[in-house]
Amino acid sequence: MSISANYGPPPQTETRASRSFVQPMKRASRFFDTAEVYGPFTSEELVGEALAPFRDKVVIASKFGFDLEAGGLNSRPEHIKRVVEGSLKRLRTDRIDLYYLHRVDPKVPIEDVAGAIKDLIKAGKALHFGLSEASAKTIRQAHAVQALTAIQTEYSLMNRDPEQNGVLQACEELGIGFVPWGPVGMGYLTGKIDTGTKLDPKTDLRAQFDRFTPANLAANRPIVDLVRRFAEKKKATPAQLALAWLLAQKPWIVPIPGTRNLDHLEENLGAINVQLTPADLREIEAAFSKVKVHGGRMAEKYMREVDQTQ
Repeated sequence: MSISANYGPPPQTETRASRSFVQPMKRASRFFDTAEVYGPFTSEELVGEALAPFRDKVVIASKFGFDLEAGGLNSRPEHIKRVVEGSLKRLRTDRIDLYYLHRVDPKVPIEDVAGAIKDLIKAGKALHFGLSEASAKTIRQAHAVQALTAIQTEYSLMNRDPEQNGVLQACEELGIGFVPWGPVGMGYLTGKIDTGTKLDPKTDLRAQFDRFTPANLAANRPIVDLVRRFAEKKKATPAQLALAWLLAQKPWIVPIPGTRNLDHLEENLGAINVQLTPADLREIEAAFSKVKVHGGRMAEKYMREVDQTQ
C-alpha cells in the first residue's frame, strides 16, 4: 500500500519501489499483498514488474470491491469479473493466488460475491478467496458458498478488535487464516512517531485519523513505552516486538508489515528471530490491560466501510 502512496508521498522513482520487492525475495519472503485501489493501479503494476521473474515462487494477494470510475463500493458479480482482468494484466500473471473483497458492499449479498469468486476459481483466474474488514457473520455466510482462505483486518497490540468481535473465533472454528494489516499500528508501535511528527494531510491518510492527533499521540505514549520496554528485554526493536507478538498468537496468523524503506524491511524480517514465551505473552498482556488506547483506528468515513454486521 505504501509503495504507491497513502503514508506520505510515493517513492521518487519506480525503480526504488521495485527494489523493495526484489530485496525480500533474496531473503525468501514469499507473500506479497496489493490491491487495485492502491495508487490506484500503481501498486499492482509495481508488484507485477518486480515479481515477474519469480512468479512461480511467490504468493500474490490482491483485492477488488471499489468502483474506481463511479466511486464507492461495487461488488456486483459482473463488476468483479471485469476488474479481475485488469488486475491480472497489471500483475503480469494468469492467476491471483489470493483474491480479497476489499470492503463488504452492503448493496450486494455476500453469497453473490462468493459465487462470483467460485466462478473465477473454476476458471483458474483466482486460486483462493479472502475478505477484508468483514464481520464474523459475513465470514460465515461467504464461507458457506465458497471456502475462505484468509481474512484481513487491522490487528495489533493497540487494536484488539478481532479478539472482541468474533472474527478470530470464526477463523479458528472454520480453519481460515488471518492476515493482520497495520501490525505495527500504522507506524505507531515503532516508537518513531511522537508529538513532533508532522503528517502531510495531502499525502498521508493518517493525518485524518483521530489516533494521530498531537493530543492522542501524547496520550498514547505509555503504550509506546511499554512496547519499547519489552523490546529491550528481548534485545529487539519495538517494531520487531510488535510483529513477534502477532506471530506468537496463533500459527495461522500472518502479519503483513508494509514499508518502502529497505532498512525497515530488514528490521521487520528480523522479527522472526524474536521468540516470545507463554510467560512473556502473559506479562505483555498484563501490562497492556492497564493502559488505554486513545483515538479511533481510522477516520469516520473509512470506518463506515468496515462491515460490522451482527
